[in-house]
Amino acid sequence: MKIGNVEIKGYASLAPMAGVADMPFRILCKNFGAAYTVGEMVSAKGVSMNDKKSQELMRIDKREHPTAIQIFGNEPETMAQAARYALSFEPDIIDINMGCPAPKIIKNRSGSYLMKDPPLAGKIIKAVSESVSIPVTVKFRTGWDASSINCVEFAKIAEANGAAAITIHGRTKEQMYAPPVNIEMITQVKKAVKIPVIGNGDIFTPEEAKQMYEITGCDLVMVGRGSLGRPWLFSQINEFFEGGTYSPDPSPEERMKIMLSHAESICELKGMNLGMCEIRKHALWYTKGLRGSAKLRNEFSTVKTFDELKELSERVITMT
Repeated sequence: MKIGNVEIKGYASLAPMAGVADMPFRILCKNFGAAYTVGEMVSAKGVSMNDKKSQELMRIDKREHPTAIQIFGNEPETMAQAARYALSFEPDIIDINMGCPAPKIIKNRSGSYLMKDPPLAGKIIKAVSESVSIPVTVKFRTGWDASSINCVEFAKIAEANGAAAITIHGRTKEQMYAPPVNIEMITQVKKAVKIPVIGNGDIFTPEEAKQMYEITGCDLVMVGRGSLGRPWLFSQINEFFEGGTYSPDPSPEERMKIMLSHAESICELKGMNLGMCEIRKHALWYTKGLRGSAKLRNEFSTVKTFDELKELSERVITMT
């Protein structure tokens, strides 16, 4: 598929999960076959105030391409300014977040709050699209709640105002991340627009990725929580689409090697102290379901040094 003039080779992309989709994780998923990645959402207002953290979130490694920087906010001109600033980090695409259901984002009338105000959403998309020379995409949900399902209308507005592609998460804002995604609404969105549609939600296995494609007719699938502690899911999806079968999950020993390599990358980028804090949640995901690992959860959640993490990983291997 193509998003504007950007070619996406593969079957599954990485979702822009806040607190997860940082540079080390994006590179890791890319190495496992992710076709496309989107970074953690960046506050347009933070960019306008020269916030250092917002700028750091925009950093891109050359190994990531094709990749997108995602911005959020509710003021057209501020969003346009943030998009222009993002170009200095050389993304392939600018993505606009209009789907985040987090209370602190909603409180600021951003993210999925904008699904309550389609005209404003259209103005934001138009302002951003006209301010940059690279493709602009939009990520949103099926609606605010069950009584206001407006994703088809929203998709048409996005297309009319310059979006080169859209990603739809098949739940309303009120549903957060449960119950199961509404596949039918993703299907309706795909039928309603001519631009590429990326289907998102409940992709935990290669079979579920294929089902999303077959039922909705979408152009790409986006994997979020299914990749947590399982970045190899992208390679399994690729294998399944290309050959009809896929490799089993890595052995506990190989899984721990991946986790330690991931930890090294995080610490290299963010420093040992912050890096070890960051890896704790990942360690819990990497070890989930492994025999005996439940007994070590408290230790993984408080690990402070790389040597401690390595020792814990060795204990996991001996217990499986």
